[in-house]
Amino acid sequence: MKTFTTPSLSLATLDRIAPELRPAVDPRQLRPRILHFGLGAFHRAHQAVYTENAAARGGEPWGIVAVAPNSTRVVKAMRAQDCLYSVTERHPAATTTRAVGSIIDALGMRPDAGRVDDLLTDPDVTVLTLTITESGYYRRPGTGELDTGAPEIAADLAAREAADITTVVGRLAAGLAARMRVNGAPISVVSCDNMAANGAALGTVVRGFVEASSWPDRQAVLDRLATAVAFPATIVDRIVPATTDADREAARIALGVRDEVPVVGEPYRQWVLEDSFAGPRPPWELDGALFVPDVGPYQLTKLRLLNGSHSAMAYLGAAAGCATIADVMATGWGERLVRALGAEIAPTLPADGPDSATYTDDLVERFRNPGMRHLLRQIGSDGSRKIPERWFGALRSLRAASAGTPTLELALAAWANATRPADGGQPFGTTDPAAAELAACWHETSDHEDTIRRLLSVLGAADLAGDGALVSGTAARLPALRAGRVEI
Repeated sequence: MKTFTTPSLSLATLDRIAPELRPAVDPRQLRPRILHFGLGAFHRAHQAVYTENAAARGGEPWGIVAVAPNSTRVVKAMRAQDCLYSVTERHPAATTTRAVGSIIDALGMRPDAGRVDDLLTDPDVTVLTLTITESGYYRRPGTGELDTGAPEIAADLAAREAADITTVVGRLAAGLAARMRVNGAPISVVSCDNMAANGAALGTVVRGFVEASSWPDRQAVLDRLATAVAFPATIVDRIVPATTDADREAARIALGVRDEVPVVGEPYRQWVLEDSFAGPRPPWELDGALFVPDVGPYQLTKLRLLNGSHSAMAYLGAAAGCATIADVMATGWGERLVRALGAEIAPTLPADGPDSATYTDDLVERFRNPGMRHLLRQIGSDGSRKIPERWFGALRSLRAASAGTPTLELALAAWANATRPADGGQPFGTTDPAAAELAACWHETSDHEDTIRRLLSVLGAADLAGDGALVSGTAARLPALRAGRVEI
């Protein structure tokens, strides 16, 4: 009896896929013009899709070379498929799947250092994008400057070869310096990570690395960076849950070929970019991207309402035994939480940004989508890096205005509850780079208010730690959360 094996997705098997499910462009016609750091699911479901559609509609060969900073597993899997993969959109009542071909090569940052070097100095590469999460920027809490005391950054500053650099910040600074030394073409470096003023944040840490280096020409490099490199701010939005084996099987059925690196996402996607590029860029606006003079109002709204709600749902949902965002929305309190948080934060948002009430209504509908399995443990990980960006600005504004903050206090208590020491790490399966330091806050005292003060201090929020009413209001929520109750 013969056994038939489903062939893998590749350039050679594209003709097995229905025409309407094939990439919008022929990948073989694209050239490397964008270098991207962070070969994760979000990039493949967001910027890579915008780029493919822009290339198809604009007629220019904008291809992406994607670099994995650490793991080479996804690099090998992408190369095995000629860098083709599929994106499945999960609508409430159905799904749609198609192959994407805008990524034309995949590299490991250290194993392929020479190729990365070449691309960083290639004049045809005029856009560099990043999705490395907040933790990849090595910013000092409170100042946003590069943390040169971080062991990884210190090691990179001492590295003699590009292949020895382990952080994206160090690799990017060294590569841009090499480009500047040969009077390279202007380039735009675009952060696609969820941070307020992410363009300025990225520019600050890159310049900080150059300043801290021992390069004899570092001032000349800095001068050239100021004129030839742009760091436009952006906001990106699409919910992209972790891929499961069931997702791989669904992609195989839809395409008729095996895809080992599929991604899934909600139907909604948004990209808002500051219109301040240094050189040529893809016409992303042809696929709906919005170019504006100032992304600040859009960025703050998204950061505080969407990302802020996500974090609140992650920690409160975990305490209540939920596993996904959809699970939270199926409770009696999930929608109330999103709406209460939106109403509480609304006074801190710019008047010239999106309407907060309409934005919150859209969030409720997006979060309800039963086709999305966005894991709370995924959203809740790295909380020490995320929640200062997502909650603390609003908290400070509201406290300064003597406004009540009951929903933010509830969310903060839920985060604190999730930092408790547990066997093997943190409760609820979350991870955090500061897990040991956060756990110590619980060992050092049995007083909940003191614990909250210590936790806030670890996050660099001494001002909030000194707000007695905030601390007591937050601590008062802990007993119910420890019992698995969400009271809102």
